[in-house]
Amino acid sequence: PPTPPTPATTGPALVGGGIRLTPAPSLAGVRPYAVPRSAAPIDLRLDGNEGPPPPREVLEALGRDGETVRRYPSGGQVERLLAGRLGTTPARVVVTAGADDALDRLCRAMLAPGRRVLLHTPTFEMLERDARLAGVADADVLRVPWDDGAFPEESYARAMGEGVSLAFVVTPNNPTGLVIETGALLRLARRAVECGVLLAVDLAYVEFADEDPTSLLLACPNVVVVRTLSKAWGLAGMRVGYAATGLGWDQADEVMTWLRAAGGPYAVSGASLAAAAAVLPAEPERRPDHVHDFVLSVRRERARADGGLRAVGVRLAESRANYSFGRAGSPERAVWLRDALAGAGIAIRAYPDKPALADAVRLTAPGCPGDTDRLLAALTAAASPDALLFDMDGVLADVSRSYRGAIVATCASYGVTVTAAEITAAKAEGDANNDWVLTCRLLARRGVDAPLHEVTGRFEAIYQGEGGRPGLRETETLIPARATLVELAARFPGCLGVVTGRPRGDALRFLERHGLRELFPCLVCMEDAPAKPDPAPVLLAMDRLGARAAWLVGDTVDDVRAARRSCGAERAVIPIGYLAAYDRDGGADEAAGALLGAGCARILPRVDDVVNLLDLAEVRA
Repeated sequence: PPTPPTPATTGPALVGGGIRLTPAPSLAGVRPYAVPRSAAPIDLRLDGNEGPPPPREVLEALGRDGETVRRYPSGGQVERLLAGRLGTTPARVVVTAGADDALDRLCRAMLAPGRRVLLHTPTFEMLERDARLAGVADADVLRVPWDDGAFPEESYARAMGEGVSLAFVVTPNNPTGLVIETGALLRLARRAVECGVLLAVDLAYVEFADEDPTSLLLACPNVVVVRTLSKAWGLAGMRVGYAATGLGWDQADEVMTWLRAAGGPYAVSGASLAAAAAVLPAEPERRPDHVHDFVLSVRRERARADGGLRAVGVRLAESRANYSFGRAGSPERAVWLRDALAGAGIAIRAYPDKPALADAVRLTAPGCPGDTDRLLAALTAAASPDALLFDMDGVLADVSRSYRGAIVATCASYGVTVTAAEITAAKAEGDANNDWVLTCRLLARRGVDAPLHEVTGRFEAIYQGEGGRPGLRETETLIPARATLVELAARFPGCLGVVTGRPRGDALRFLERHGLRELFPCLVCMEDAPAKPDPAPVLLAMDRLGARAAWLVGDTVDDVRAARRSCGAERAVIPIGYLAAYDRDGGADEAAGALLGAGCARILPRVDDVVNLLDLAEVRA
């Protein structure tokens, strides 16, 4: 065979006898879009800015016959409906796969290597990515800062004259929610004509703002308006957006032809187009009732969410979108708020991978008062807990040689050998708060059907001691420093509690032996409530302490689940994890994964580090 050519130093390199593939230069360093999220399970998503549930008409449209799915779709009907609403012609409306597709087409149509694009920052993160993929070098991306306050109109207008081909403005802006006044937009449109620039105005969130400049912008040459049905209209999953130009511009048809050519031939599915046609009323300018009601609800609940964020020390921008945006004080605190709320089952957005936004958080305004109540309770618990609860075994007490040793020894008395890793794995399955029951379960898996009362008797003889032989309970030691617990008792006067599955006698013995009884005015034990993961013992502890916001430090998935199940509209408990020494020895990655997968907000390297976490989390004056 012919000898392959030697690759140039800047081209493909030989790897394993073949030639290594390389991407297009425009893709170098570009990563697939992904949102950094907590690993905790989520049931209230406030990180995606989606709209309301779709109305009945949409669901009915999706139940049509198979022709909608079988045939290649046409956007003509939807473009006609939109043109009627916008006061333009169907030829000057292009339906796209979400507003994202319209923005990408604008970059493909107007940008190339050597051309310049103008953005304000921060803004919608896909804009710079789309420009890069169109071949624009970083040096040709002009950025005008707009972090807060009024739009920097003068700086932006000046930058338009610096060889720019395409300029983007986003209002309300994503992620900040800030708005550009209509007068400023119209002046920028005139400036675009002077400079020979195409001005793209992204109005994805305009339904939530105080005014809608769409009709005025469509009367301007050199302007393309981009909008979407994803937000206020509740069709985010259908991916229906559009770009439009007005009637008073002789090059508009040519520009719209470029946008059609820059995308795929059937970019929006038939099902999506059917849903859009169902939700768009035939009467121009009419807003459907479900959109109108949702916008009013969002404005009301956004104001309540803003109040909660201010109460926990977040410095807010004046958002006019369907979300709140603010600065949490530090990157670490922003990520903590994200993770803490995820621990309560609520997703919000943080930006640890974006230096300019590293201290920021953004959360979608809840769609109903009950969800806002839950959010406010979780925010309070995240940043201003009024009680601190601890599990005992594995958190306060090192039970690696006592309770864990008793499990091993009890199984051995039946001729069954179990390892630390097996016990850790069994605990990670959940519903394993009672070590007597867990021992029975481990024996049954090895084919030993021993009655619970018999297993309990053997276990207790080993743990408590008998016949003059000391029990394994004598091996228990205190995990955190006593000084740490004294500091926490001073920080939460009368509001430290222990929530344990131990019998009361065993729990009291340990606390008294280590001089801790007076530090914990609340002790909830096996006799007081059902075992975790039932939330009853956690709720009982909070009732006894008069608390509505708490943290629970635990080492098992049952602790985490009990905390999460204690969250609601009235109170919230943030689950904090700790990997006991025996879990680290028995498989740290698996144990940590189980805690995070159950919904743990944060795993502490040491129990004493709860002090540092409180310093990070709590509201600053």
